[in-house]
Amino acid sequence: MRQNSIFVTGLAVFSGLTSFIFVYYAVGIFTADNPPEWSRVLAYVAAGYGLGNIYILSWAWRIRGTGATWANKLIALCFLGVFLLDRWKGGVESPMEYVGILTVAGVLLLNWFAVKKISERHTPEVKSSRPRR
Repeated sequence: MRQNSIFVTGLAVFSGLTSFIFVYYAVGIFTADNPPEWSRVLAYVAAGYGLGNIYILSWAWRIRGTGATWANKLIALCFLGVFLLDRWKGGVESPMEYVGILTVAGVLLLNWFAVKKISERHTPEVKSSRPRR
């Protein structure tokens, strides 16, 4: 039981860190000198995904159920779609760009798995010192 708790906590920390990385990426694009319009769109979506994933993590931590898992899947697929369009629009110049696409897809999958595991975790029963009637 303790190993599962450590695993779920590790997934939550990983998901939180990657969410902040997405927000940091977006801030980097916003502060650049004259970024292309399409890059600004990607930055808005990246910031939205990062902040949305943090909210969904806290939602999954507080409330059990499948709502958080579905919401995370929805925003992850939307972000992946925009990211793929950005790669397609810029043109694939190197096979290493496919590694980047697979890395982003893997991070999104791990974030979804983290939310799924957090929302499925079991809380220990609180024992009352009062006798039952």
